[in-house]
Amino acid sequence: MAFIKEESEDVKIKEAFRVKHEDTEEQTDLMPLKEERIVPNETEEKEQYETHHDFKTGAESFSWPQIKETFSQKTAHKTGTKSNFTPFHCEKSFDEHGNLKVHMRVHPGGKTFTCQQCGNSFTQKVNLNRHMRIHTGDKPYTCPQCGKSFDQHGNLKVHMRIHTGGKPFTCQQCGKSFNRKGDLNDHMRVHTGKKPFTCQQCGKSFTQKVNLNRHMRIHTGDKSHICPECGKSFDQLGNLKVHMRVHTGEKPYTCKQCGVSFTHEGNLYRHMRIHTGGKSFTCQQCGKIFNRRGNLNDHMRVHTGESPFTCQQCGKSFTQKVNLNRHMRIHTGDKPYTCPECGKSFYQHGYLKVHMRVHTGENRFNCQQCGISFIKKGFLNRHMRIHTEEKPYTCPQCGESFDLHESLKVHMRVHIGESPFICQQCGKSFTQKGNLNRHMRKLHGIFSTQT
Repeated sequence: MAFIKEESEDVKIKEAFRVKHEDTEEQTDLMPLKEERIVPNETEEKEQYETHHDFKTGAESFSWPQIKETFSQKTAHKTGTKSNFTPFHCEKSFDEHGNLKVHMRVHPGGKTFTCQQCGNSFTQKVNLNRHMRIHTGDKPYTCPQCGKSFDQHGNLKVHMRIHTGGKPFTCQQCGKSFNRKGDLNDHMRVHTGKKPFTCQQCGKSFTQKVNLNRHMRIHTGDKSHICPECGKSFDQLGNLKVHMRVHTGEKPYTCKQCGVSFTHEGNLYRHMRIHTGGKSFTCQQCGKIFNRRGNLNDHMRVHTGESPFTCQQCGKSFTQKVNLNRHMRIHTGDKPYTCPECGKSFYQHGYLKVHMRVHTGENRFNCQQCGISFIKKGFLNRHMRIHTEEKPYTCPQCGESFDLHESLKVHMRVHIGESPFICQQCGKSFTQKGNLNRHMRKLHGIFSTQT
């Protein structure tokens, strides 16, 4: 026992107080140690404060109580009194004194390595070095398969599971596997129903913090992800990436059966039902078939006349929200679809596709009777009425019929007395723009007019 006592006397107390645990990175600043409240009896002191020596291996087990006793003795020897400051007492033991020194950084006052750029403190220099890569952008760990780089080796190891297919973390309830333990922990909330992340503004709860952060942008209006092509802003990076396909023309999701490509994965899934014979939804009114119930519900508004989506600016209503969103671009002036050839912009992607045929010279829709070609199917359908003499648009006032809806609209002005085209020279108004232009040429000698 004398040997053990003598060894414990040699422990350097000052070092034990100066160091902290390297695995903990969220400790408070250095603070005074609390007074010891529990005074052990003599037997307890003897058992706790002695260094444990393994006489078979020669290894010593270092614990905090031995440090505390030695510190008290040395302080009493210097000052003549027992010290009033006792460090946090956790009684954890270590086989090497160096490990105890590292562990001591867990206890208050042990973050000795501070980042000069942001002030963040760490218990180990290696952790500070790792942190510094955030500021330097250094990513020394590179994936040999795809070349992606990482700032930490652990992140590279997790990433490699994408290539190897390794998913070592399996849910015991449903069997689903994950390549990260954190993802498994998040998934478990599906089974437990636990939603620990709650919005302080509206009370809505989420299973993951990232989902709460995403939700908060609804309240803050934060749209920090901006398209470099057209300036449109998005609250999520993923939405910006999807939007960029409008400009790049990228369609990464391709049907293996017929080769048709899509910009969204969801559109590919819906398309696959054509090949797999997926469940179909039939309209009982007209017999039209849809591969999604939502599409059938939208279609039913054609029969019911319901238009639940109303523009707050002009009062116009729509059967689908997507149509309202498209309509809103008229008010906002947003034209996100730009022609790469001439720079002309459009409200809708379909308009851009049709416009591109002007540059390519493509006339996909041919009249089988006279051979005239058109860039739009709608133009061909309209043209076909010349051959069929069909006039599907009838005036409810006088019964006169027209081959074009626009012609009926112009005709209706005769009945309602509307003359929207006004001569700026003499104030005379006309039901048609062409009549105004003729008037301007004949009476005023002006050969063009603005809309």
